[in-house]
Amino acid sequence: MSEQQPITVLLADDEPGMRLILRKKIEKTPGFAIVGEAEDGEALIRLFEKTHPQVVFLDVDMPGKTGVECARLIQDQNPACILIFATGHEEYMSDAFEVYAFDYLVKPFRLDRLEQTLRRILERGRRAPENVQLPAPRPAPDKAVSGRLMLRHRDGVSFVDMEDILLVQREDRATVIYTDKGERFVLSEGLSETEARLDPEIFFRCHKSYIINLRRIRAITPYGRWTYVVQLEGTDRDALITHEKYEELEKKFN
Repeated sequence: MSEQQPITVLLADDEPGMRLILRKKIEKTPGFAIVGEAEDGEALIRLFEKTHPQVVFLDVDMPGKTGVECARLIQDQNPACILIFATGHEEYMSDAFEVYAFDYLVKPFRLDRLEQTLRRILERGRRAPENVQLPAPRPAPDKAVSGRLMLRHRDGVSFVDMEDILLVQREDRATVIYTDKGERFVLSEGLSETEARLDPEIFFRCHKSYIINLRRIRAITPYGRWTYVVQLEGTDRDALITHEKYEELEKKFN
């Protein structure tokens, strides 16, 4: 059996001492590998595009671009990236969670607080699906959904049955559709434009970066403080759902 690959981490802070603290602790924690360090926001984005880390530790107040600005750019490329703010500015916590931060560490923080965050990241990677119970959905209408979607993409035009679409997400600054046939379509239009063309009885905007097929939800598991992960049938890809959207989803299933 092959060893599990380490979780890749990128550090961004304009204080060398803080980067040193984070680096030493993360390097001593099995299961993680640091792939780079940045001292300002612009360097962070360049390194992110080069290394594609799974986790980013970032300060809020950095030269060039703020941590929140960087977080928005990162999410437009990879909304599944785990963002952890480590900052001395507690007042920016609400801004951080608007970009769905996994955690928010207020400097000076204790090392056991950092250990807790790292442990939660590892547990998320190991966790077997643990259903958050939703009531049984209402039966689908008797008539078949006959809607089709015309997709204009860089290779031409494709036609897809809406029922086949599992997930629509922002990825590398583009809108990407995944189907249950293993197809992947990269569109030039925005996520909101695609959402407007989808059947609202089947599709749900669960996050600013994700639209999911309601009929393909398999499980929902906790992620971060106020966010969950949606696991879908027919794909190993998942989506994020905010706490507010989760409550809205519960109402749809009642």
